[in-house]
Order: sequence, then C-alpha cells, then structure tokens
Amino acid sequence: MAATLQLQIKVGDPRPIFRQIVDGIGLAIVSGELQPGDQLPSVRTLGMQLSINPNTVARAYAELATKGLVDSRQGLGLFVGQRKQMLNRGERNKRLQSAVQRCVNEVMHLHFSDEEVLKAMESQLAALHGTQKKGLG
Repeated sequence: MAATLQLQIKVGDPRPIFRQIVDGIGLAIVSGELQPGDQLPSVRTLGMQLSINPNTVARAYAELATKGLVDSRQGLGLFVGQRKQMLNRGERNKRLQSAVQRCVNEVMHLHFSDEEVLKAMESQLAALHGTQKKGLG
C-alpha cells in the first residue's frame, strides 16, 4: 500500500511544480515522515491528488530516482530507498554553499537583518528535526 503524502503545490511558489514535488518528498524522507521501503503513490494517483499532469509527477519521480532517494521495483512501483551517502564531503559542501547562496539571494531583497534570517533558518532546522531551540518563536 502506498504511503499517504501531504504534499501541497503552491501557485505563487517560484519553483516549478515538479521541483515542489521533489523538494516535498525529499523533506518527507529526511524528516522521517517517509521511511525506507515505503511505497510512493503511483504517478497517476499523485497527479490526481494534486490536480496536475501525471507527466509532471513522472518527471519529479525520475529526479528522485536519479538522486538515489527512491528505487523502482519492476511492476510494483516506486519505494523510498535506503539512506546512503553518495557524495563525498567536498561535493556535499559545494552543494551546501550553493543552496545557502540561493537562499540568501532569495531573501536579501526582503530587508531582514542577518539575525532574523539566521533565526528563521534555525527554526526551520529545529522543525525538521522535531525540536524547539531556546529563544526561537
């Protein structure tokens, strides 16, 4: 039986729909909402659930498979893969720096202080790990 996903597509989000799906499923995996071995909904089922074209879901699933987050089982569907580290530390650090740069570029025009941005980041990390850090709202 396929896992129930609580994905939401946000119309005003600057990310394409397939990227929102990739990010949402990736977050569900790292947060533990989806466990290794959990089956993902079929392309058609998720497309209907989100009211989007199944080809968009297929594209997102293909990217998740390329990243090694899901495994395809012939005739059975897609399943959350076992957690494995496929990138060396240098490549992981490069990707971290790139992601941080994108975040900074996205929020710099909003005129938040460095402290406000850092608190928001810490809050998101705490929520991801299911903890609440002192001093964060």
